[in-house]
Amino acid sequence: MRRIRFLTYRHRSRSTNSAFGLLLAFNAGAVNAGGFLVLHAYTSHMTGFASQLADSGVTGNRPLLLAALGAICAFVAGAAACAVLVSWARAHRLRAIYAPPLLLEAVLLLVFGIAGAVMLTWSTPFAVPMTVLLLSFIMGLQNAVGSKTSRGTIRTTHMTGNITDLGMELGKWAYKGFRHGPQPSQMHCDVVRMKRVAGLILMFVFGGFVGAFGFNRIGFICVVPLAALLLGLSMPPLVREKRLSALPYTFSRRES
Repeated sequence: MRRIRFLTYRHRSRSTNSAFGLLLAFNAGAVNAGGFLVLHAYTSHMTGFASQLADSGVTGNRPLLLAALGAICAFVAGAAACAVLVSWARAHRLRAIYAPPLLLEAVLLLVFGIAGAVMLTWSTPFAVPMTVLLLSFIMGLQNAVGSKTSRGTIRTTHMTGNITDLGMELGKWAYKGFRHGPQPSQMHCDVVRMKRVAGLILMFVFGGFVGAFGFNRIGFICVVPLAALLLGLSMPPLVREKRLSALPYTFSRRES
């Protein structure tokens, strides 16, 4: 329980960021791949939607333009919501400043799992069902959480950067094997970085397998365990924060 609580704390370590990133990458992979089976869109890939926005603007395809605009706006809103919640937690001097956005993500995933099939019939001004906007918001929220906790070094909802980093480190490793003699420090393979990004990629792919299998077999309800995972990460530290706030100030400060 102690380790779970520290995953959302303001004071970070490399091991805490790595463990937190692996869990979020698994969650993002499951939601993204599974959601594609029912929505026919990867809601964490804003690069594709940005290109779709440009293409549809040129071709005059209004439904595609609105769909791309809606997904991008929802993703931005999710990232903004994360920043607001973390800022609120800092202002109130919470230790678990990343627990509130994680709790919001868990609640939204529960909504998606329970009412996702119904929300597919809800129309929006953006020519896509509400479920697409909801998942885009969730992915923006989670990507911002991962970025803020690691100061931009860990990406959990899209793998382009991680795969690029892995390729660069493998290139350095290969170059070192062919070249003999002293080498500049910048050409040394960063083994820690390579293991970190490789782990994120594997967890994202593994989560994708789990999510695709779950959506294919039981539908939207398969995301409920994912929501439970996020609740398990966010609720214990928030409960502790609430308990400590009820104690005398000097005692709570001594215990923390």
